Amino acid sequence: MSKRANPDVRREQVADAVIEEIAAHGIRSVTLARISARTGLAIGSIRHYFGDTVREVMRFTLGVLMQRAARRAATMSDDPVARIVDVIAFTAPTSEQERRENIALVEYRVMARTDAELAADIAAMSLAGAEVIRSLLRDALADRAIDEEALHREALLLVALIEGFSFSSALFSAPLHEADVRAVVTATMQRLRDAYPPSEKAVEGAAGTPEAAEESRSYS
Repeated sequence: MSKRANPDVRREQVADAVIEEIAAHGIRSVTLARISARTGLAIGSIRHYFGDTVREVMRFTLGVLMQRAARRAATMSDDPVARIVDVIAFTAPTSEQERRENIALVEYRVMARTDAELAADIAAMSLAGAEVIRSLLRDALADRAIDEEALHREALLLVALIEGFSFSSALFSAPLHEADVRAVVTATMQRLRDAYPPSEKAVEGAAGTPEAAEESRSYS
């Protein structure tokens, strides 16, 4: 690699090497020597960008993983229910690269159980993701009679669905199929909406539509 390579490009290259190492051998296998072997960079060059320990490399890579996961949901449908399907489908690992990145992220999350510094980053990511799902679900159920406690529980259900896709994919040797993910989430959302009756506001709004008025005249 040229000595004039962009520092951001080199850092991204190092992050990719860490992801590949975790996917192949697990997070405990990551060392500066292994990163050097995968990137072709001298250990001294890696230290120049990240410091003397592998710790900063690991934290940087976690940040890269979180950014890439967030960027997947760049485009979404205008329909509130379809938006939830889009977000979960984009989040699920449905390509080989996403599968490897998901494996790395899962191993980070497991490691964070006993690592306070990583735990703070993981907790922030999880909280932000849960808030996004809750907000999307509120929009998708805006025409349903549902209280805050029930909304909270249903949001937990969707978060658990996301977690299930993530952890199960980490154990598979191939990515998930996007069509399968979308079918599962669509069916889940349909059952969820069917579980709650239309709100009074939604019923009143429907009664005021031209179609409802015409139907009323036909019976008079």
